Amino acid sequence: MAPNIPPEAPSSIRILTLNCWGLKYIAKYRNERMSEIGRQLAIASPPPEIVGLQECWTQEDFESIRDQTRHILPYGKFYYGGIFGAGLAILSKWPIEESSMFGYPLNGRPTAFFRGDWFVGKGVASARIRFGPGTADVAEVFCTHLHAPYEREPNDSYLCHRTAQAWEISKLMRGAAERGHLVVGLGDFNMLPSSFAHRLITAQSPVRDVWRELHPDSSLAAAIDPIEKARNLPVPTAEFNVTENGATCDGSYNTWRWSEPMRKRLAKGEEIVIDKDTPDPRGKRLDYIFVGDGGYPPAFPPSRWSVESAHIAMTQRHPTLGCSLSDHFAVEAVITRSSNTYPPYHSGDDMPTDPDSPALHKTTSKQVSPNAALSPDTYDHIIDMTHKYVRRERSQRRWRMAHFLASIVISIGCMVGVWWVGNRTYIGFILILVSTLNFGAGILDGLIGGLFMSSELRALKEFEWEVRNARSLVVAAEGGAASGETESKKDD
Repeated sequence: MAPNIPPEAPSSIRILTLNCWGLKYIAKYRNERMSEIGRQLAIASPPPEIVGLQECWTQEDFESIRDQTRHILPYGKFYYGGIFGAGLAILSKWPIEESSMFGYPLNGRPTAFFRGDWFVGKGVASARIRFGPGTADVAEVFCTHLHAPYEREPNDSYLCHRTAQAWEISKLMRGAAERGHLVVGLGDFNMLPSSFAHRLITAQSPVRDVWRELHPDSSLAAAIDPIEKARNLPVPTAEFNVTENGATCDGSYNTWRWSEPMRKRLAKGEEIVIDKDTPDPRGKRLDYIFVGDGGYPPAFPPSRWSVESAHIAMTQRHPTLGCSLSDHFAVEAVITRSSNTYPPYHSGDDMPTDPDSPALHKTTSKQVSPNAALSPDTYDHIIDMTHKYVRRERSQRRWRMAHFLASIVISIGCMVGVWWVGNRTYIGFILILVSTLNFGAGILDGLIGGLFMSSELRALKEFEWEVRNARSLVVAAEGGAASGETESKKDD
């Protein structure tokens, strides 16, 4: 047996995901908070065994956490991506056999520099973790941070980006399940449980949302959102949102979501306690742990792993600063492995009749075709969304290229003007300045329109082809089923 590989696979695995809010130069008390996050992980009892971090932007912060947790999480990987870094890291109790960083083809816009999504190179950090000697004793961990929403769905101009990203990570997780490995998807998905991206991930890959698995009636959004208002439930309390709804963001307990006067009082050293019965209309769930290793009989064997527990973690405050450790809370879950083994299904096999069989208790999709888990109407919706975004980008590209051409004409005009004004140097200086600034802006727009947007439009074509192909599989399957039903009636 190779060194460092456990001689026996564990019967349970404790997993944690946290958005650390470690933006360099922007996040307040970054060094102090990141150090405390590492300390809390190090003293956790029982300790986590697989950890995914988001918005851990600097190598310095990662190493601080690594140094403190090395005794419980001796293996780790800091992932590089984009211009300023991906902000993703994975820590593990067990050896990491392989790792990859998958950049999303659709990844924000460079013109939205004040948002930064494009510059950080959003993607999926992947680690293949060996937790036992068996061929199936492998966890493929996918840690991600999807594009942030800046408007409400369905009017979010980045909805197409987030949908394409959800499609990409679902493909990666599905591929891991096809290899017979345990799949762990975790991160800040920037989506609500009611969102289209959530439905896409759980339909396109054989994974389960651990929180919904244990809390099927938990909230679908913040209490102030229309979809949650339609449920006619009372506004949840701060405690209820954490214990039952799994709210990781914007909740009343998190000091970074307090009003400015309250944060000033806290900064002055005043102790502020939030009553557990405080109404919490804005708390929502954006952070997730997805797990799976089967669920599409006969294409997959029945699942061997089940969700034992899930809770919100890292809710404590910094011991000296009094602030929350991040603007998000963590999600922690324990999954357990069945002691029974089940042979894989093959085409033509009968489904199990044993009521205790895991195959009869799966809550995920039962589609056989791995890329055809949605209805044709849903795929049409994705295609319409893509076409709408393509029209926007083509219009933007035309305007930017027109600006580039106009800047050339204006710069030439300014140069001619300098020639005509002669010795009136201040006018010549103004014309040269205008020419330089104008031409610089024109070149920038030309590069964005000619290079970035052309690349994005090609990525959209690839995405549309995949969606259309999946739709054709669904239509063909439905047509075959209808034909088979007709033939059966004829035989009768």
